Amino acid sequence: MSEVGFTHLDPLGRARMVDVTPKDPTHRRAIARAKVFMSTDTASAVARGAIGKGDVLAVARVAGIQAAKRTPELIPLCHPLLVGAVLVNFRIEDTYIEIEAEVETVDRTGVEMEALTACSVAALTVYDMCKSRDKEMVIGEIALWEKTGGRSGSYRRLEDVDSVYDD
Repeated sequence: MSEVGFTHLDPLGRARMVDVTPKDPTHRRAIARAKVFMSTDTASAVARGAIGKGDVLAVARVAGIQAAKRTPELIPLCHPLLVGAVLVNFRIEDTYIEIEAEVETVDRTGVEMEALTACSVAALTVYDMCKSRDKEMVIGEIALWEKTGGRSGSYRRLEDVDSVYDD
């Protein structure tokens, strides 16, 4: 760790990639979720497969998987990992589609960023495929819900994202 206490800064305050080579590879898993808020008409059209661009969820699933594998190309100080598995699933509600991404690896650092990236890109893909029908869509509540493995141990979110920072 640098003298100022930030792991991604060297002693002179310059950005650096954290050295994970001394760590032993362990099984790591992360789950992230996001929501794309939309009109009931748009959510219904997605559920019926009635969006003109095609199967929204199939395309978003592939986009999320691809994004998880390419996370280090998007997040500057992220380590390239051998991603072992990526699952992207959806739950369609009246006014939103919830996206859940689960990523697993056996490596020296966690896959939280890969899961969050998968959710984010899948949400952007849903938006892209539905934007001609619904310009009011909002992407939100992107958050880590669970992680296991590594030195910091396990984490599980206990409450919905919108209630975390309420006063």
